[in-house]
Amino acid sequence: MFLMSDYKPEFDSFKDRLIELAQIRQVGRLLERVVSLLAERPHVSLARIWLVRPGDHCATCDMAPRCSARDACLQLVASAGLRRTEGRPDWSRVDGDYSRIPLGVGKVGRVGATGEAIVVKDFAGDPAFLVRYRWAAHQQIRGLNVQPIKFGDEILGVIAVFTSIPTPDEGPAWLRIFADEIAGAIVNARAFEEIERLRAQLELQNLYLQEEVREAKALGDIIGQHPSMQRLLRQIQMVAPTDATVLILGESGTGKELVARELYRQSRRSDRPLIRVNCASVPRDLYESEFFGHVKGAFTGAIRDRAGRFEAADGGTLFLDEVGEIPLALQSKFLRVLQEKQYERVGEDKTRTVDVRIIAATNRNLKQAVADGAFREDLYYRLNVFPIEVPPLRERKEDIPLLAAHFLAQAARRLRLPLPRFTEAQAELLKRYDWPGNVRELQNATERALILAQNGLLRYNLPLVEPPAALSNWPVPPGNEGLRPPPAGAEGGAAGSGGAALGNRLLSEDELRQLERENTRAALERCGWKVHGPGGAAKLLGVKPTTLISRMKKMGIKRPPAPPPASIPRINA
Repeated sequence: MFLMSDYKPEFDSFKDRLIELAQIRQVGRLLERVVSLLAERPHVSLARIWLVRPGDHCATCDMAPRCSARDACLQLVASAGLRRTEGRPDWSRVDGDYSRIPLGVGKVGRVGATGEAIVVKDFAGDPAFLVRYRWAAHQQIRGLNVQPIKFGDEILGVIAVFTSIPTPDEGPAWLRIFADEIAGAIVNARAFEEIERLRAQLELQNLYLQEEVREAKALGDIIGQHPSMQRLLRQIQMVAPTDATVLILGESGTGKELVARELYRQSRRSDRPLIRVNCASVPRDLYESEFFGHVKGAFTGAIRDRAGRFEAADGGTLFLDEVGEIPLALQSKFLRVLQEKQYERVGEDKTRTVDVRIIAATNRNLKQAVADGAFREDLYYRLNVFPIEVPPLRERKEDIPLLAAHFLAQAARRLRLPLPRFTEAQAELLKRYDWPGNVRELQNATERALILAQNGLLRYNLPLVEPPAALSNWPVPPGNEGLRPPPAGAEGGAAGSGGAALGNRLLSEDELRQLERENTRAALERCGWKVHGPGGAAKLLGVKPTTLISRMKKMGIKRPPAPPPASIPRINA
């Protein structure tokens, strides 16, 4: 480019080119423009740039036997030469024999290792200096100028110019200056790329974290005193500080998402993002793009580069919810990124490295899915490093009142509704239901009851539950009478206007009053005839103490007298 004898116009062109290059903010585009500018000169046959990058193809590299260090090598990133004609190769390709060059091997490798330039004036005077001299002669190449691309003390790469004339005396000096300017442009472009990457990552994180905040507000915290829940919390405390992969197992609605958030909260990565993705909700044709990202033009609709969720979670935690729904055809890609921490965006050859902790969750039996051929066995074992099982609600019914009271207070704050009274009778009623939808169903039922509450009375609309041994010993809070199961022998029910419906049998007014009297007396007997305060019958029935006292007087309910004390035998002195 700048190797001709008339340097005044070349100097002006040099300044213009440097200004142009300084404005390019992508390393790939920058280097492609550099070699194309060099190849525009009539005496330049070929211009190439290699950058120092981590070794990524050592297993298949032809030069691997000559490589002493596998952690880095020179990788060909840009190439341009004379226009392709009959018998002339396509010199714009960056694959082939010299796409990877070990540091210290060959002329280019020595320049990359030592930082010292190599210049060949004319191969014709020393044919043995070039290994592929016949190739060079056939391509009419005579001179070679190889300069390091250095930024400070760091060698970023190597630039080489092959000329069809002997290398001019001034050529090395000009290419040395040019290489130094290129080094600065590369550093700037990398900085802009990193800024753009971080901007895109923060944009994705903001979107995902807003979603997480909404769900966290809706689901609350892990609540439970049952031994199974205490065991689960101990497991979380053990594994959370490590980077081990965790597989959370449990039925739908048990709170697997809360376990994942608690693992994240107690981890060393809690100051980095937690990115959640529901594997069942991602369209099959967008799976790769969603998780690994894509480059502009990779497919119809890819109008710009996009980072995937693995990249968004870099340095943090990726929560793969419903991991059993990952398509079988794509499970190998997930296995690779979990094992090697490497992936490529869709439509891009560049291998990217990511540092992500994986937390997965599923309600499927993955072991059975492996046996059925629907899930890769190696991926299953890679995920199943530390399994945690969340128990269903029916196995820890003692926790139901705690959860219901928590959800009630939470929903009342969120919906800006007055907090109704939650009674022991309602707690007993909820414990008699099996909750197939688990904690999520309880939460929804509690929120619905809150919305329907009238005069501070909760109304749970649940399927009929099994009655206790004696109907008279089963106090039901006001507003929930429709949930009372029919007595033994009664038929299935319909409601009428003449009284409460128990199956197909309607109660008369006298029967209703008698039922209410028995219900009130049963509550008093359960509470030891205590009316006021915690554990009192008024709280159990969900009424005010004054209302209960008035009802007792109206119904003629009186506390039975205490039995007389046993007579004490008289002892004669």
